[in-house]
Amino acid sequence: MSAAPLTEPDDLGRRFLTRFRPGRSGRLTAGLTLLLVAVAGAASALLLMATGASPSASLEAIWTGSLANTAGWTTTLLNAAPLLLVAVGVCICASAGTFNIGQEGQVLIGGLAGAWVGLRLALPGPMLVVVVLIAAAVGGGAWAALSALMLRFRGVNVPVSTLLMTFLAIQLVTFAVSTPWGLQETVQNSTGIADAQSNPLPANAQLAGFGQYPSLQLNTGLFIALVAAAGVALVLSRSRWGFRVRMVGLNPLAARHAGVRVAALGGFTLALSGAFAGLAGGLLLASPVGTNRLQAGLSDNVGWDGLLVALVARNRPLAAIPVSFVFAVLRAGGDFLSATGVPSYLVDIVKALLVLAFVAPPVLVDLFHGRRGAVPQAAPAVPVVPAKTEAAA
Repeated sequence: MSAAPLTEPDDLGRRFLTRFRPGRSGRLTAGLTLLLVAVAGAASALLLMATGASPSASLEAIWTGSLANTAGWTTTLLNAAPLLLVAVGVCICASAGTFNIGQEGQVLIGGLAGAWVGLRLALPGPMLVVVVLIAAAVGGGAWAALSALMLRFRGVNVPVSTLLMTFLAIQLVTFAVSTPWGLQETVQNSTGIADAQSNPLPANAQLAGFGQYPSLQLNTGLFIALVAAAGVALVLSRSRWGFRVRMVGLNPLAARHAGVRVAALGGFTLALSGAFAGLAGGLLLASPVGTNRLQAGLSDNVGWDGLLVALVARNRPLAAIPVSFVFAVLRAGGDFLSATGVPSYLVDIVKALLVLAFVAPPVLVDLFHGRRGAVPQAAPAVPVVPAKTEAAA
């Protein structure tokens, strides 16, 4: 048996290489993306100059606060973990055709459930932090499941219900940390005044880390987020359950005819998305990115930013890893930039411009191809009846 020549790849190799060979639409999308990113950068520079700030100095401040040293890298990686978890949850429900926009509230409810368990239970060793994270995921998932139930029994639109539930979550957490019999902190001074926040979590309810200052510090939450992203990507692309989820997202009618319980699967993916957002709230509570206390501002727009990460990554969990890192750089550097006197809302504007730069190109390319492919239909020919025949009739 003669060996196959090395210069001619087999069919498997040819198919593998074809997946990395961009077509015409791919090249057009990539070029348009680069163009719009440049436009977004130019628009951001103009906005900075309009507010009296220097674009170069602002860019240097973002670099200093996020990537210039080990302290900046530590802060950036701490911010990337909850963003990635929220984005992974969005990828799951978006694959099933469900649009969940209530991640901000689900993050808060996850933090509330985790704080309640962490401050009420006395468990030994690292068992407490495990229970805190599980409770946070269950709390966020249950909060999102309420929207699935509202859709099932009352026909309430999912984006509307998840968005409105966010405001309810904010009020619920504010009430919990402002009520003495709830989670409000214990009075420590003679004035008898307590702040609207909980007591700090016990030491064994906080996530461990690796490394010490001034060296790079890696928190366990980052590894949890990376494993979650890889696991979800594998399940969605290689498992039978993932195939059903994608089938529901692409064609619910065909999925129903194939025996898939579309309503149940859509509701479950929505609850699972909320569970990942709740787990992100648990990370914000148990990791050094915050004060390890439950506060009304615990989420700090992590839910909204995680949703944007998923949009930029086009609902692909593995692509969400570098995108979440970019958004974490903007969050870490934005805090440092605000300390220099630049308005903090400019960082949000820059993030919005970047999201538009990455999301708009595929839509514009599809619109362009749709118009080019549209062939105008000629008017149907009207049969001409000969005069003699018409007269004879």
